[in-house]
Amino acid sequence: MTDLKFQINKNKFYNALQIASRAVSSNSPVPSLSGIFIEANVSSLTLTGSDASTSIQVYLENEKDEELELRIDQPGKICLDSRYLLDIVRKIDSSIVSVSVIDGTLIQFKGDKADYKINGYLVSNYPTIDFSAPSEPFVLETKVFNDLIAQTSFAVASKDHRPVLTGICMKEDGNQLVATATDSFRLAKKTIDLQTDPFQVVVPVKVLNEAKAIYGEQETLNISLDRKKIQFKNEDILLQSTLLEGAYPDTDRLIPTSFVNTLVINRESFVKCLDRAMFIKTDNMSVIRMFIQDKDHIEITCKNQEIGSFEENLTATSFTGEPLDISFSGGFMVEAARSFEDKEIQISFTGALRPMILTSTSSDQSNLQLVLPIRSFN
Repeated sequence: MTDLKFQINKNKFYNALQIASRAVSSNSPVPSLSGIFIEANVSSLTLTGSDASTSIQVYLENEKDEELELRIDQPGKICLDSRYLLDIVRKIDSSIVSVSVIDGTLIQFKGDKADYKINGYLVSNYPTIDFSAPSEPFVLETKVFNDLIAQTSFAVASKDHRPVLTGICMKEDGNQLVATATDSFRLAKKTIDLQTDPFQVVVPVKVLNEAKAIYGEQETLNISLDRKKIQFKNEDILLQSTLLEGAYPDTDRLIPTSFVNTLVINRESFVKCLDRAMFIKTDNMSVIRMFIQDKDHIEITCKNQEIGSFEENLTATSFTGEPLDISFSGGFMVEAARSFEDKEIQISFTGALRPMILTSTSSDQSNLQLVLPIRSFN
């Protein structure tokens, strides 16, 4: 702990601390990583939160924010448990917070009347984090990035039996960025235009969702990566993470290219019907049976002997091929269908026990969803 003294606008400070704390783990085996590391320079503050694999830095200075009201009387460094730090700043009774080191690791926070004295961590115990920029930089429009995450993230594996499947595979392929997520039962694939050097990495979905939440209001997002880490950055906030190791499956071979049936249906009506059926679950899953006679006769059913049954009839815009009887997870199908914004979606079938492919009916074919059927005895 070093001598330090500064004051800052309470709300600005609290908002910055909230962002930095997103990377902090409350049960870290390294005690100091439960804290936020604050470094005061001559005219700026740097807040760092990390769990060793994911790290966030927030930069605060008056030149970038006139309402910050930052005054640094004594540069220095402190590290304090993020839970105490956020609670103190949130509750303090003034618009300006004064922070100073009293003695050793004892830190004082003062408001108008409130006076907190809290023990922090030794700054020397906080791990050194390499925030150097990776070698492959590119820029994406934030809306494009957000759509990419929204249309793929739900398909990653929720359990880490195969850790590499808990991330999204991102690769450059012929001036396109291809993002793929799968949990072995479904697949989501999003393609966007991007001119950069070739790469292939697997990024933890948690980190991508954090980036989506943190940078959501920016116009563009600077991204750089190498074989070990990925980094997101704007003028005020830097988010970086280590990448997932392991060979990502060759998902392209799983995507069929020829089909025996094609259904074009109103997306909203289809989703609402499935949602009505999904209260009936078997082994914590809603198994939906869809029997398609023709475009005017689509029967959606869901049954459980202990709970009951659901049945509803739908009509579609078009259906090609012989009648089809197929079952699938209602939850998986709903999430896949909701990833589109189109009024109608196309579902292409390769057989009753083979993958279904969902695509847009418009010229934009950048979003592809695959759902595996389920063998049903309803």
